[in-house]
Amino acid sequence: MSRVVVLGGGESGIGSAVLAKVKGFDVFLSDSGTIAPKYVDELKKWEIPFEMGGHSEDRILDAGEIIKSPGIPSTAPLVQKAIEKGIHIISEIEFAGRYDSAKKICITGSNGKTTTTSLIYYLLQQAGLNVGLGGNIGKSYAYQVATEHFDTYVLELSSFQLDNMYDFKADIAIITNITPDHLDRYDHNMENYVKAKFRITRNMDKDDCFIFCSDDEITINHLDKIIIKAKELPFSQKKQVNPGAYLDVDKIVVNVPEREECDVFLKDLALGGRHNIYNSMAAAIAAKVMNLSNEDIRRGLGTFRNIEHRMEKVMTIRDVLYVNDSKATNVDAAWYALECQTKPIVWIVGGKDKGNDYAPLLELAREKVKAIVCLGVDNKKIHDSFKDVVPTIVDTSSAEEAVRTCASLASPGDVVLLSPCCASFDLFKSYEDRGEQFKDAVRKL
Repeated sequence: MSRVVVLGGGESGIGSAVLAKVKGFDVFLSDSGTIAPKYVDELKKWEIPFEMGGHSEDRILDAGEIIKSPGIPSTAPLVQKAIEKGIHIISEIEFAGRYDSAKKICITGSNGKTTTTSLIYYLLQQAGLNVGLGGNIGKSYAYQVATEHFDTYVLELSSFQLDNMYDFKADIAIITNITPDHLDRYDHNMENYVKAKFRITRNMDKDDCFIFCSDDEITINHLDKIIIKAKELPFSQKKQVNPGAYLDVDKIVVNVPEREECDVFLKDLALGGRHNIYNSMAAAIAAKVMNLSNEDIRRGLGTFRNIEHRMEKVMTIRDVLYVNDSKATNVDAAWYALECQTKPIVWIVGGKDKGNDYAPLLELAREKVKAIVCLGVDNKKIHDSFKDVVPTIVDTSSAEEAVRTCASLASPGDVVLLSPCCASFDLFKSYEDRGEQFKDAVRKL
């Protein structure tokens, strides 16, 4: 029996371990930190040996193959030792794909991938398809392959998940956009990050479809350097594209070969903002490829509700609207959040910097932001970047303190916007934890 070791006891790792167990492997899971009680229960239920609080190197380096959770960098000493020993290291996505014959719609990008993934899943589900949702969102893809059956999967894939993917193949691949993000994991080299994103097109053939934003210069520049065998279906708000999707004054027009043309009026979209027009275009193209009717596409795009922690309206208190955009962990995501606001903004920003360049935000900040409330351990870079464009910049060290400070700075008619631009790991467990603490603090006002 082949021996498989899973590194990491989060959602991805637990799912991988369960699938390995179901497929008859001798499996062992190791986590250097604490494993959440719900995952410990799952491991015990499946009788999977595990350890936490440290790694037993002899047990790990005896593996025939290692499934590495995406949060563990390849530079981790134990991973380096495994590489030196010639042990094959793969991702959950690679492992689960070996045992899954379903059609796979895979979405990556620096921004918009969660919304686009959720939107596609909603469209297909509402149309009656037997569809699963996984990857970087929802339940582990591997766990679903082990315990459920779906005809189609919609998978959000981060660059970290794609890094150790080799033979996996998407039937429909989508890159929403590419902007600088996670450069600390890619030697601060943008080209490395771009190549990681484009791994989503790996192994695709002429019967597959690649959907991408033709307005995104970084995507187009890299596309010009490589050969992709899949059918290309771009989307654009700047020019007419055919096939693909484009903006025609007040409506989206979708053209996919061998499918009826579809148009959707912007006023009928459930999601507002320019960035969500792009997300809706990508989702509509994917839905058309999947042969959904125009009626199903229009209804789905018109009734979808945005995901938690993404431009989520929490509540209005004393005529001040509080918005939770905790998922905005990079500059581009924060740019869209600021751009779509029409009222004066008290902006909560900060966290673990990932090599951010705040220059693209300066003009918007000067125009729209009346005060910045920093929420992070080290806020010096934010002060240095915005001191000449925003008159008030205040430091805070907890969600509750940040919200109270915002309440004192905001006037009736303002928006308090949590759109942090940074990762959450200096003060919070995750962007979800940051968003939940923000919402709790707002409710206590």
